[in-house]
Amino acid sequence: MRLSFSPVRQDDQYELVKIGDTLTLNGEAFDFSPIPEEATLPRAAVDCDWLASDVERVDGVLHLTLKLPHGPHAPKETLFPAPIEPADGKITLPPFNAAVVPKEAAE
Repeated sequence: MRLSFSPVRQDDQYELVKIGDTLTLNGEAFDFSPIPEEATLPRAAVDCDWLASDVERVDGVLHLTLKLPHGPHAPKETLFPAPIEPADGKITLPPFNAAVVPKEAAE
């Protein structure tokens, strides 16, 4: 599975787990295993507000884009995220916010 991300400024966050062709977002499982090779499942056919693209299977690999919520001080790696091909298990997402150093401490 190849996941791409579309950053969006939003306070809501999600937890993401991948097991095979199933993604679980905040406890809700989305099983994409029925998608055959070279097929596309339209975004509108999936009841998931975090999904930002159609879901396609190309050369045996599922491709999809998820919205990536971030805070007001998101770091560069969150604002310009690289696609990932995660192993099964909980997926570590880019940081929601960068650590903000108080002005007094920076002086």
